[in-house]
Amino acid sequence: MRCKGWSNGRWTRSRDRAGDRGYVTAESALVIPSLVLLLGLLLWGLAAVAVSAQCGDAARAGARAAARGESSAVVQRIAGAVAPDGAEVRVTREGELYRVAVSAATPGPGALTLPVTGEAVAHAEDG
Repeated sequence: MRCKGWSNGRWTRSRDRAGDRGYVTAESALVIPSLVLLLGLLLWGLAAVAVSAQCGDAARAGARAAARGESSAVVQRIAGAVAPDGAEVRVTREGELYRVAVSAATPGPGALTLPVTGEAVAHAEDG
């Protein structure tokens, strides 16, 4: 309905709806796929942040184990237990420092699969 104007203390409406037909359908056809795409991107971003946090946690756990004097195999096993599935764990020693890096891929198809790395460094304890 279209408003004609003010008359007798109230708005009067036209009964001509021919110009309004199809707007709701057209708007829904554009808005709903956009909202679904936005929701998918938000979920992918949340999953990427979770993988990044897991890599950082795994690297810190591995660095603590390396600083205690654990063997490289034990450090990799500890870090691998905390890391996301399919992650790669690298342990290196640089003088008195142990550096543990954990790399994994974010979930997603094709170009949405991005590499994520978490790294931690710990000082070697005497003993």
